[in-house]
Amino acid sequence: MFKIDSYDFKGKRAIIRVDFNVPLDERGQVTDDTRIRAAVPTIRKVLDGGGSVVLMSHLGRPKKNGEMKYSLGQIVPAIEKLLGVPVLFAGDCMGEKAAEMARDLRPGQVLLLENLRFYAEEEGKPRGLKEDATDEEKAAAKKEVKASQKQFVERLASYADCYINDAFGTAHRAHASTALIADKFPQDKMFGYVMENELQAVDRMMQQPQRPFVAIIGGSKVSTKISILENLMEKVDSIVIGGGMSYTFAAAQGGKVGASLCEPEMFPTALEIIRKAGERGVKLVFSPDALVADRFAEDAATETAPVDAIPDGWMGLDIGEEGKRRFREHIVGCRTILWNGPVGVFEMDRFAEGSKAVAEAIAEATAQGAFSLIGGGDSVACINKFGLADKVSYVSTGGGALLEYIEGKELPGVAAIRK
Repeated sequence: MFKIDSYDFKGKRAIIRVDFNVPLDERGQVTDDTRIRAAVPTIRKVLDGGGSVVLMSHLGRPKKNGEMKYSLGQIVPAIEKLLGVPVLFAGDCMGEKAAEMARDLRPGQVLLLENLRFYAEEEGKPRGLKEDATDEEKAAAKKEVKASQKQFVERLASYADCYINDAFGTAHRAHASTALIADKFPQDKMFGYVMENELQAVDRMMQQPQRPFVAIIGGSKVSTKISILENLMEKVDSIVIGGGMSYTFAAAQGGKVGASLCEPEMFPTALEIIRKAGERGVKLVFSPDALVADRFAEDAATETAPVDAIPDGWMGLDIGEEGKRRFREHIVGCRTILWNGPVGVFEMDRFAEGSKAVAEAIAEATAQGAFSLIGGGDSVACINKFGLADKVSYVSTGGGALLEYIEGKELPGVAAIRK
């Protein structure tokens, strides 16, 4: 496996798997260019080394080829602005035009392929099956896609002389462009800077953390965070729990949470997590109060209530003042910090103050020497909204990939480069 810094790109075409799955507004304008900005150093490394670049990515979840609201052509202006060079767009990733444009690339040029997910072969999952399809029909369709996936991979690989995986956000998927194509470049495959930095940051946090080590876990549901909570319990000294999932914990212990988001079926799991934390000496930190609203709206009536005594018809949408104070005091005293998930409905300014307080506490701790990693869920959008991304140690581009790597799982996109 080559390191990107030691590879000679002169006269070479590099196909780079980037993660340009960025949010767009109704006009197709990029609203958060974090992932594009993150990939620029890798692309520039190839160009400055005398090579040319073929970029490939997915965008959204199109159900068929040609759904233009998912076309990567929309983001060409954003890439050009950040990269500072013109970007050619193939309009496809498998046709003769794409192959010809890749062949004709000259040093310093950049070509963007169309959305990989326009093709079922990228994910290896059949499309268009009827709901009442038999098991035999499903098996036949899957076999057909797998067979054509080989051709898909070979076509993509034919566009370049070397392969770079710089898409940490999709590294947990065993897709054609992340796990399979690497085999076509046994001596010419490598991680880009995003991947290298992501893996180094997580390894630093999980393998040799300075203590105390706190994980701040937010988000809406306990059911989506079980694995990470259980895994972190073996690593951290404390876990700060906020967001909608905190009301499930409160209700599981007999509290009244009104109309707050709650998963009654997860009560046994919540109680088991509390029990395990006690056994392992891991401190669980909850907000004692909540900012509650009479409806899910920016202009709703609000008041503060104990998190376990929320009035009927009212819902908790943020932590309260006491929660902000308690969270801050706990976070500032820690030396290693992981933040995954907001502690309130931060998209609405009125219910963003709790998450802002968490972000400010993390920034304060970082300034005092703590190592802080932000990633997964909406945490990145959160830290960007508050303008504090440059005040923390590392902002991850990965969601599911970050969580799975933290959980100790092997990521197919990582394994494919390392083998």
